[in-house]
Amino acid sequence: MTAHARLERLSLLGIGIYSPADAGRLTHVPATRIRRWLCGHRIDDRHYRELWAAQIDIDDGDIYLGFRDLIEVRVVNALIEAGLSAQKVRRAIDIARDRYGIDRPLSTRRFRTDGKHVFLLLADEGQDRTVDLFRDQFAIRQVLEPSFKGLEFDEEGMPARWRIDQGVLVDPAYSFGQPIEQETLVPTRVLAAAAAAEGSGAAAAQAFVVPLRAVNRAVAFEQSIARRQAA
Repeated sequence: MTAHARLERLSLLGIGIYSPADAGRLTHVPATRIRRWLCGHRIDDRHYRELWAAQIDIDDGDIYLGFRDLIEVRVVNALIEAGLSAQKVRRAIDIARDRYGIDRPLSTRRFRTDGKHVFLLLADEGQDRTVDLFRDQFAIRQVLEPSFKGLEFDEEGMPARWRIDQGVLVDPAYSFGQPIEQETLVPTRVLAAAAAAEGSGAAAAQAFVVPLRAVNRAVAFEQSIARRQAA
């Protein structure tokens, strides 16, 4: 069975699907790092297991992320950038799952508000000083809040959509989770490509029968992504 046929059999509604490159484009985390977190890696003779299991597995040897994986990439990257090792992040995930009974703790509203307890537990277990940062509630908030910026949660505290930029949404219920212009629900890549092909935003807006402001938002978003990738 081909990868496409496997994907056809999966119910991806409300899950979204992203390659590591897609995820890197949206989160600004290198795709190689994302692959390492989701597949594990080896350094010399020591194997480091994956930090968590991806939402999607079509058994074709490649990696696909769901929308919740996308959010978890942002949180994990923030924690590691703040000085927590990948091994300690894995331990934090295990503690949150085992003690709170949450399968995917990093992408929940509860972790956003109660995550400090996980790191306090880690600190109490005598881990090295890098975790001491998380004894300070203000420091925890500084580390975690940017990862949750723009997120909207459902009634169960699970991430529902991400307002990634002004007028742009990442919503797993639309276009398999690719960024969409919020007024028209058209993928930003499509509108931006149309503006380039038609020679102007106005011509693209006329071709798609959408407001010019929608095309302009899509173009601005795609250009901002391209600039960050080029930097």
